[in-house]
Amino acid sequence: MKKFRNKDLATRLGVSGTLVSLVLNNKDYQQGIRKETQEKVLSLARQMGYFESLGERHEISPVEEKPGILGMLVPSLNDPFVIQIAPYLQKAFSSIGVGFSIITKESDDVRYDRLVGAFKKFYSGMILLGDAADDSTIRTLKATDYPFILLERHVRSLRLNTVITDSGAGASLVINHIDKLGYRNVLIIADNKPSGLDTPDISDLVDAIAQKTSMNKPVIIELEKQSSPDEINPVQFEKFLRPPYRADVMIIMTARQVYPIMKFLRTKNIRIPQDIAVISMEEGVGFDLMYSPVTCLRKPLANLSVKVVNMIWSEVKNSGKGKFKRQVNITPELVVRASCGTI
Repeated sequence: MKKFRNKDLATRLGVSGTLVSLVLNNKDYQQGIRKETQEKVLSLARQMGYFESLGERHEISPVEEKPGILGMLVPSLNDPFVIQIAPYLQKAFSSIGVGFSIITKESDDVRYDRLVGAFKKFYSGMILLGDAADDSTIRTLKATDYPFILLERHVRSLRLNTVITDSGAGASLVINHIDKLGYRNVLIIADNKPSGLDTPDISDLVDAIAQKTSMNKPVIIELEKQSSPDEINPVQFEKFLRPPYRADVMIIMTARQVYPIMKFLRTKNIRIPQDIAVISMEEGVGFDLMYSPVTCLRKPLANLSVKVVNMIWSEVKNSGKGKFKRQVNITPELVVRASCGTI
């Protein structure tokens, strides 16, 4: 390993060697050095191998070394949202000189309870995504003042730092769009098993439709659980595709339901959007490549990532004892494609 030198670190940061020495020797408080400057010095020192070099020489650092990694606890690595947002989070964390790691929460793993208590040894802070933010995990971390925030999960009973996509705003975007297209009969296809993320809720859609005097009350279908996630029971909604109630537009709540539904419509020679329009409340992989590209709501991944990184880093600097707790709602984008027709 290349020998660590204070002056190299000072040159890269554009500060004096004396300032670097004061921070690394835990004397910065005597000189009134700003906390933000201290964090920058320690973060870059960690990257340049300062703490590793001390360990090789069997020396103890006068400053407490915090793990230079922030983690994100997710319910499953198979979730498309995890795959989509991970590169944005990686880029945002890299910009502040901090590592980023993803951990999967296995509900049937007896080791998980012990792992939660050991987070502080490995991670400076934690992002809890969706169902990973269960009551037990939240209370365990909160009891130890461990820095954490929630992503796409809102717990109304507790005052916590949260970053979510604004589901109400997303529902309004969709309903305003189909109202302009002149659609009147809406069929909402939902899943009887929640996804774990705070996706647009059915009640948001119903409320938005109720404000449109020209639109009829929607029909809501909760699909029965099948043996395979790629299967659906079309009998539940097929009758609404023809008179006496003939749906003009089908709003599908989750991206994974879109693929089998589109496949079924195609096998029945039901044209999209001529016979029925289709809109998804989530974006899925390959939606733009389907035989009828799917209109959908797109989560603001870049904005979510920036807000998440700023918020969790603020919590880390305040050792999980930040005075203010914030809830940030970010409006999604409506991506209009051929499946819903054009105005």
